[in-house]
Amino acid sequence: MTTTIDAPAEAPVRNTKPRKRIGFHGLMLTPGMILLALLSVIPLVTIIAMSFSRVHLLGGVVFDNVGLTYWARLFGDLDLWVQWLRTIAFFVLTVGLEMVLGLGFALCLWKLVRARNLLLTLFLLPMFVAPVIVGLLGRFLTDSTFGLYTWLLGLVGYHGDILGGGTSAFLAVVAMDVWEWTPLITLVVLAGLTAVPQSIREAAALDGANGWQSFRHVLLPSISGVLLVALLIRSMDAIRYFDIISVTTNGGPADATKTVPIRLYETAFRFFDLGYAAVIGLVMLVVTILIARAFVRVLDRKGLTR
Repeated sequence: MTTTIDAPAEAPVRNTKPRKRIGFHGLMLTPGMILLALLSVIPLVTIIAMSFSRVHLLGGVVFDNVGLTYWARLFGDLDLWVQWLRTIAFFVLTVGLEMVLGLGFALCLWKLVRARNLLLTLFLLPMFVAPVIVGLLGRFLTDSTFGLYTWLLGLVGYHGDILGGGTSAFLAVVAMDVWEWTPLITLVVLAGLTAVPQSIREAAALDGANGWQSFRHVLLPSISGVLLVALLIRSMDAIRYFDIISVTTNGGPADATKTVPIRLYETAFRFFDLGYAAVIGLVMLVVTILIARAFVRVLDRKGLTR
């Protein structure tokens, strides 16, 4: 007689994958994140609606749908395209000079052994001054009657009004922006240089690399990610810079310093053409996002965002 023993039924397989929980810190951050989302989404939706509407302010805010009228006007606005070219020129000059000067000053401070902290503190002072104050100071120093820079330029033969000429006014506002924000680039690059391992530099020196070769093949590749981060920070700010130009020239003379942010301000708050101002603002937002995405993509290729 044969006895058959039935095998025990297999227990159902349970999903042992741990569930993702928000946690205490997530719960504490949730109200603030929701508030920040509302403060971002509601204005964005309102601006998008304004770009398709004629906004009336008398008797309450009223939106009259005009379709793609303002968007069609955008493509035919030659003055705005010229102002975009001027904005790009301002962006290239300011960011380019700040990166070159910031890298040079960071290398000088990095080589110092004594009084580095004192010099760095003094060097960072312009960064902590409000841009409006920088603009007022620059307008005072470039005044055609008592400005210090006007007097210094007069010694070398230039007797024109700095803020009264188109080219000189544009270069003046570029110089003011460079003076204020070069210390930020210097600080970021100096932090990157400090983090370069000394063993790598010593190995390059033992291999017979001179100063330029060590900088080009050792230091520069080591701080390339830091340079990209500094470039991203300044690029997103320079493309929509407003304060210094508004205080010093307000877009003049003869629109020589009128960039897209100045045009946006005039369209919205001087002529109260809020629908067209919304279109200009959305285009600026798209350009800023594209610049940020381009830099993030480069950083991702270098493996610095993982």
